[in-house]
Amino acid sequence: VQLQASGGGLVQAGESLRLSCAASGNIGRILGMGWYRQAPGKSRELVASLANGRSTDYADSVKGRFIISRDDAKKMAYLEMNSLKPEDTAVYYCKLATELFKPNRRPIYWGQGTQVTVSS
Repeated sequence: VQLQASGGGLVQAGESLRLSCAASGNIGRILGMGWYRQAPGKSRELVASLANGRSTDYADSVKGRFIISRDDAKKMAYLEMNSLKPEDTAVYYCKLATELFKPNRRPIYWGQGTQVTVSS
């Protein structure tokens, strides 16, 4: 299984970006997909997650600005980022939680990260 994140780049404050995460391989049943970020000198933090049942969870700092979505048929997840701020600058990682059977297991996969830089 591989996760490929893309869509990062350099933008000015107030602009938008859309990140994509593509999963490939035998991923089984998707339990949830999420986006995390890690800024220099800081720990990795949750940005947004989307579980089965379509329940979402957002970091307080991005609520009202970012929207997470996913297309299970295409094995894709997206993060629409609007009104970007310099403090959104980080490497963004996608995370995939799945379920496989025989034997039963619930692996978690991480993408390689995509850089988002927001200039003031």
